[in-house]
Amino acid sequence: METKAEVRLPTNNLGGDLPFFTKTLKMRLDMIYPADNPEIAVFSGHGLRVRVEKDAPDAPGTLRILTDGPDEFAAGERLLVSPGGTRVEIDELNPPLVLPETQHAFVVRRLADQAPWVIGRAGMEYRDLVPTRLGGAMIASHIRVPDGPVPDMVHFHKVGFQLIFCVRGWVDVLYEDQGGMRRLAAGDCFIQPPEIRHRVMHAADGIEVIEIGVPAEHITEIDHEMELPTPVERPDREWQGQKFVHNLAKDAAFEPFRIPGFEARDTTICDNTNGVASVMVARPTGDMSPWTRHDCDILFNFVLAGEMTLEGENKDPYRLSAGDAFVIPPKMATRYAGATTDLQLLEVSLPGRFETEVVSRSWG
Repeated sequence: METKAEVRLPTNNLGGDLPFFTKTLKMRLDMIYPADNPEIAVFSGHGLRVRVEKDAPDAPGTLRILTDGPDEFAAGERLLVSPGGTRVEIDELNPPLVLPETQHAFVVRRLADQAPWVIGRAGMEYRDLVPTRLGGAMIASHIRVPDGPVPDMVHFHKVGFQLIFCVRGWVDVLYEDQGGMRRLAAGDCFIQPPEIRHRVMHAADGIEVIEIGVPAEHITEIDHEMELPTPVERPDREWQGQKFVHNLAKDAAFEPFRIPGFEARDTTICDNTNGVASVMVARPTGDMSPWTRHDCDILFNFVLAGEMTLEGENKDPYRLSAGDAFVIPPKMATRYAGATTDLQLLEVSLPGRFETEVVSRSWG
């Protein structure tokens, strides 16, 4: 059974619209009738089929044409109006990724505060961990995935950086050029390089992940053509300078952390993103932690297990436990105090390399 779909647009000047759609917009005339006094014309092009109809009972519409040469298309005009009243916007097919300037803030988000869970893409439940999103610089989400098969499609994200860290359970995902099914288990993480195609296949009962995206608002596109897994495995392939990372917690070794009194395991993400970001899992050693400051643009933490007290310069202390998150702005002095022996912190920093200094407390 053959089918076609059309978008209908009204016109009060079909004679003027004919050269506009064919010459200015570079569309093809597929049909016109009646021949002696045309009232309807159908055009196709740019993946669109348009029926322009004289005195149609519709409001004037807007067409958006995306092209990799907007300065050459339609003589460089970005906004046009057809003789019959149709508005046409010309825009970039692949606009450059805009990274907003970070609006630094001290943020604490506690699970006990009952932040709402909302239904997002593919039926997954999202909890926003940084409501201000630091002015659009980043988004951090606590995600619960429905049990069993996930109604996902092959897709990709237009991002600068994206982390998936498994907190509980497991999830199976297929990735472009990375072989067969990848299982992400508790404590493991993926780095999804910009625009790598992937598809979530199956999730265990109770699966929870932390997802970090930069910038906060980014586009997700469906790829209807690619089938996963792809036939060739290319583990060293780079996407915009970043490699895919599947870091396993069971293989990790702990070394001294940037903050005295803690040790951490490195997920190798700093090296594989060329310093765009770093992801560490830190735990206390039993020694007292001092007050410190850092000069990192974005420093996000999520409490994976245990408890600690976050003390901040000129701030009331916060007792934090599993499920809580916080952001420490640059140059603000803080201290991780009263850590339980089972404390584990997920630390995500952008950029991946930055300085930390130990400071003496000198404020009220």
